[in-house]
Amino acid sequence: MSQYRFSRRTENGAKLRVSFEFFPPKTDAMEERLWETVTRLGPLEPAFVSVTYGAGGSTRERTARTVRRILEETPLTAAAHLTCVDADREAVDTVIGEFAEMGVKRFVALRGDPAEGVGAAYRPHPGGYTNGAELVEALARRGDFDISVSAYPEKHPESPDFATDIEMLKRKVDNGATRAITQFFFDNDVYERYVERARRAGIYIPIVPGILPIHNFAQMMRFAGGCGAHVPAWLAERFEGLEDDPVTHQLVAAAVAAEQVLDLIERGVEDFHFYTMNRADLPFAICHLIGIRPSAERSNARPAAA
Repeated sequence: MSQYRFSRRTENGAKLRVSFEFFPPKTDAMEERLWETVTRLGPLEPAFVSVTYGAGGSTRERTARTVRRILEETPLTAAAHLTCVDADREAVDTVIGEFAEMGVKRFVALRGDPAEGVGAAYRPHPGGYTNGAELVEALARRGDFDISVSAYPEKHPESPDFATDIEMLKRKVDNGATRAITQFFFDNDVYERYVERARRAGIYIPIVPGILPIHNFAQMMRFAGGCGAHVPAWLAERFEGLEDDPVTHQLVAAAVAAEQVLDLIERGVEDFHFYTMNRADLPFAICHLIGIRPSAERSNARPAAA
C-alpha cells in the first residue's frame, strides 16, 4: 500500500466522515458499556450514530429508550433503525410517529430479519409493508426524513442474482432513500464492483461501506455465514491460533481494519459506517489513524449518569 497522509482531509481536500452503529443494551452491565462507548466515540463528531432494531421488532422499546437518551444527553445526531417484520402498517406507522415526536430526523429503513433469526424463511405480515422499498415509501410520506437503506456488495442471500438485488436498491432510491450502507465485506474490489453496478443502473446516492472491526473472529464468522459475506482465506490465516491470545487478536484486528479503510480512502471513499458491537476501542483507533481525532471541547463532554 502506498503512503497516505494521515489527515481528516484527503489529499484532494475532501473531508472524511464516519458514523457508528450501536445496539440497544439488554442488561445494566451492557448499558454501562454502551455509554462508555458513546462517551469515547462521541467527541470524534460522527455524522450520525444509529441504533439497531431487533429481529421482528423485538427491541422496539429498548431501541427507543437508547435513541431518546442519545438525543437528550449528547450532542450527537441519532438515527433509528426500523423494520417491517411481524407488524402491520398501522403499527409501523405508529413507531415512525413516536420516533418523529422524539425528534428523530434520520432513519435506517430495513426489511429486517424474521423473529426466528437469520436464515429463517421471511414471511411478510399480511397487513404490513412487504420490503424495505415499501418501508422507505412510508417514511417519505410521513416526513422529510434522511433515510438510509441497506446494500449488499455480495448480494443479499435471498436474491437470485445481482440484477434483482440492484433493482431492489433502485426501488428504495426511487421511493426516497438518501444513502445506502453496505453489509460488511473484506474485499474492497467486491465493494468497488458493486458501486459500479449501482451507478450503471442509475443509482447515484452515496453507497457507504459498512466496516466491521473484528473483535471476535469466531463471532464474525457466524455473522458472515448468516449474511453471505465472504471471508477470504488470507483473513482467516491472520487470526489463526489467536483464540486464546486476546491482546494479539486485538492488534491484528486493528491492522486489518486500518488496511481496509486506508485502501478505500485511496480509492476515493470519504464516508465510513462502523459496526461497533458497542465497543469503542477498534473504531476509535481506526479513526485516529485516518486523522479523525477528538476536539478538546467535545472530548471533555460526558453523557449524564443513568
